[in-house]
Amino acid sequence: MAPILTTADEAAAALRRRDTLGLGLGPGIPHAFLQALGRRTDWEDLVVGGALLLDAYELFTRPGVSYRSGFFGPAERVLQAAGHQVEHVPGGFRQFGPILQAFRPRVMAAQGAPDAGGTVNLSLHVGGTLKELLAAAREPDRLLVLEVNPNLPRTRGLPPGSNRIPLEVADIVFEADHEPFELPEPEATEAEQAIARVASGFVHDGSTLQTGIGAVPSMVASRLAEGPGGDYGIHSEMFTDGLRRLHQAGKVTNAGKGAFDGVSVTTFALGSAELYRWLDDNDEVAFLPVDVVNDPDVIGRNRAMVSINGALAVDLYGQVAADHVAGMQVSGVGGHEDFVAGTELRLDSHSLICVPSTLGSGSATRSRIVMALPAGAVVSTPRHHLDVVVTEHGAAELRGLTVRERARALAAVAHPDFRDELAAAAEALH
Repeated sequence: MAPILTTADEAAAALRRRDTLGLGLGPGIPHAFLQALGRRTDWEDLVVGGALLLDAYELFTRPGVSYRSGFFGPAERVLQAAGHQVEHVPGGFRQFGPILQAFRPRVMAAQGAPDAGGTVNLSLHVGGTLKELLAAAREPDRLLVLEVNPNLPRTRGLPPGSNRIPLEVADIVFEADHEPFELPEPEATEAEQAIARVASGFVHDGSTLQTGIGAVPSMVASRLAEGPGGDYGIHSEMFTDGLRRLHQAGKVTNAGKGAFDGVSVTTFALGSAELYRWLDDNDEVAFLPVDVVNDPDVIGRNRAMVSINGALAVDLYGQVAADHVAGMQVSGVGGHEDFVAGTELRLDSHSLICVPSTLGSGSATRSRIVMALPAGAVVSTPRHHLDVVVTEHGAAELRGLTVRERARALAAVAHPDFRDELAAAAEALH
């Protein structure tokens, strides 16, 4: 049956006052559709599942609407702080698919670019939603809504066409005309620049890279793009402007890296308009489902894998708090743990947790390397997975060390103002 071709507001009218809606992460969220849903004021019990909102949509301020997010960004934090019904669903990015399947929303919605052959290209996000998007299309009691936007880039899948959905299987299709969300690159502090210098030392010719969000991964990619090395591979859940610059500098070959030779692989992209233009019809980068990209067994097949991610705090045992601290949900686990696990069984691979040694300033300065994680912190990475912690004062390489040796190594890369106290605490550990 041919889909209903309509407008965003008419598509929004297809939802019941009591309903369930499933979305993807960040750039997979249909922007015009959520704006249209926010113009409705008759909700009684609309439950929405998704992750990393790129706008503080009015929909989530409406009475009768609740939002279940697998990854908090600024929008989730603002909405929750304002008292709206926004709650976190703990889970790594690779678990988003099964969590969505268990939720089984009546309506699934996504955005994409128009493509040849009567298909919608999922563009900047495949993530964990593809199976459930197709399930909603198949099942007669459910709806698949597609927002089609010609301003989005057309990206490559593996095998060809695997990041596309035939228009004919959708229930409702409408056109949108907004520009994709841009994520500015943050300006690196002196500490972050120093961390990037240390982290770059772990990357050698032929290394395969994963970089997360933030100033440090961006700085590392930029340093590598400007440096003398090369022959790199890319296997990263998020594709960024830093990785684009690495490609454009001729430093990426993906030759013999182990998994998906000859092509950079990712599951979503977020960055500048320049990044999106570069990705359009670009066969150098392939977008795959997150259960493939973030599979530790697949990650572990890559030669000399170097994973670069951030954290909020690390204690002397090597426990990492990366998404929740001081009673606040800051972000989410994302692919953090998948790439930590994917690198840990190869001696030529490393997982780098990059963190400035302090936060705050003046008399309020506190160490991010701590004797014990504070009350209210949640462990994102357990101690037995931690490999390398990088601060602006150096790198603590922890693989194979005893409890006390690990604590000494972590104390040694803490800020000098806190180092003696932490070193004394390290000697007391058994």
